[in-house]
Amino acid sequence: MKHVLPVAAFAFLCSLTACSDKSSTLTTGRYRAVLQTPGGELPFGLDIQPVADKEKTYTVFAVNGSERLPMDTATVQGDSLHIPIALFESELVAKIDGNTPGVATLRGVYRRNRVGLGLQTLPFEAEQGLAYRFTKDEPTTTNVSGKWATQFESKTGKVDSINAVGIFEQNGNRVTGTFLTPTGDYRYLDGNVVGDSLFLSCFDGSHLFLFKARQDAATKTMTGGFWSGVSDYESWVARFDPKAELPDPGSLTYLKPGAKTLNISLPEPDGTLVSLTDPRFKGKVTIVQLLGSWCPNCMDETKFLIPWYQKNKQRGVEVLGLAFERSPEMAVSGPKIERMKERFQIDYPIVLAGSNDKAEASKALPDLNAVLAFPTTIFIDKKGKVRHIHTGFSGPGTGKYYDQYVEEFNRLVDKLLSEPGFM
Repeated sequence: MKHVLPVAAFAFLCSLTACSDKSSTLTTGRYRAVLQTPGGELPFGLDIQPVADKEKTYTVFAVNGSERLPMDTATVQGDSLHIPIALFESELVAKIDGNTPGVATLRGVYRRNRVGLGLQTLPFEAEQGLAYRFTKDEPTTTNVSGKWATQFESKTGKVDSINAVGIFEQNGNRVTGTFLTPTGDYRYLDGNVVGDSLFLSCFDGSHLFLFKARQDAATKTMTGGFWSGVSDYESWVARFDPKAELPDPGSLTYLKPGAKTLNISLPEPDGTLVSLTDPRFKGKVTIVQLLGSWCPNCMDETKFLIPWYQKNKQRGVEVLGLAFERSPEMAVSGPKIERMKERFQIDYPIVLAGSNDKAEASKALPDLNAVLAFPTTIFIDKKGKVRHIHTGFSGPGTGKYYDQYVEEFNRLVDKLLSEPGFM
């Protein structure tokens, strides 16, 4: 559903795009930023720093918990700051307000393009010099540290078939953590406990997450709401459970009976067809990554794979990315793949495999039972046989779960490398 702005907000958006000869001075440093969502304020951090020797040009980081995520290079144009997030087809645009002595503020919009949905917008503002999330440090007797067995339910009343596990760490009234799911994690969540309620949020240019819940200490449960994107909503219930676990990620995606490998021949953005039977992969252990340029969790995995590949490729390993994009048309998605490769300096091939609709993606890989998650990682041995498929990815925001994934990843690759190849 396309989000419709109130008339006043629409007029303000139009004013931001108008030409202006008036130049404003941007105060740099840490900002407390807020998006106005249907669920209320979604706060996040912004760190804005000048680029040396480049006037009106700035480096900007989105701050969520321990993550400092770089945005694209920002510029001041007239009286407004423009922060592009090209990889996710998004941007922040705000007027610089320096009229109030001692207070530097930004007021504008977050906007993004989505295939089939058009331009989506939310009001945005930020105040310099503030570092708290939802509230300043306040005493609390509520503690949410630990593991929580969680179930999300859509507004249609349909309960998700796969549950999640909330993992939280609380220090004072500040809470950091994430939700683990079989299809990936909710990345870096940051927030506060206020009274008996938990508030968490995340903004990375693509994900817009706002969680609210009230804890019942007597039953050790939390009940609340989850707002995502511009207008999506789900309710959720969590029960404190130190033993909460997810299904084995190695059991969810598998080859159909009789299949032994992936029979694919898919194009890179320049039109070059790539197949697992190409000489590049012959006799090598190959990691096949199902990803999308639109997917922050996929970017987390990509940032792990890039240095790993550089360190290990001389051992006889290769990586191949299968990109499932919002559009299956190369004219639309090819430039996005190239932009992703340039942004992260990816030096292994990435081909366009089709649409990110999971039903369509499953048709593109008919040897699999289904495509359930982006990312999904497929391990192929020296003889070209699929040996293991890992659904989802526990990124660095999951702490020890990420460390366990890296350890298991390396152990499996070492095992496959130790095996004989073709005779």
